[in-house]
Amino acid sequence: MHVSAMLESHPKDVGGVDPAILAACIETCSDCAQACTACADACLGEDIVAELVACIGTDLDCADLCAATARILSRRTGNDDTITRAVLEACAAACRACGDECARHSSHHEHCRICAEACRRCEQACKELLSVL
Repeated sequence: MHVSAMLESHPKDVGGVDPAILAACIETCSDCAQACTACADACLGEDIVAELVACIGTDLDCADLCAATARILSRRTGNDDTITRAVLEACAAACRACGDECARHSSHHEHCRICAEACRRCEQACKELLSVL
């Protein structure tokens, strides 16, 4: 991905944050958004879709929050740490909820297992970035 290169090429300081931790969080959020979107789509393809309604909803909410978080973290000029913290906390909470929901279905649906793993990684990346802000 180009995240690190874009952060390094930015004409301003990235806000005193370790660029490697920031880049890892952006990449992990983007990856989680994709995994959650794909999981929701896979759930819709299952024969028991009615039993997966909550999973689909948490997948889509998590995907949206992860994508928004990656975009906000990518904008370093004039960023507001209060908003950044709030977005990271919301993203971590969505990842925790989605990871828990997908884990409930992981023994029957491989896509849910994969999504739960992506959510756990993203939750951890958000928490790691929060710890250095």
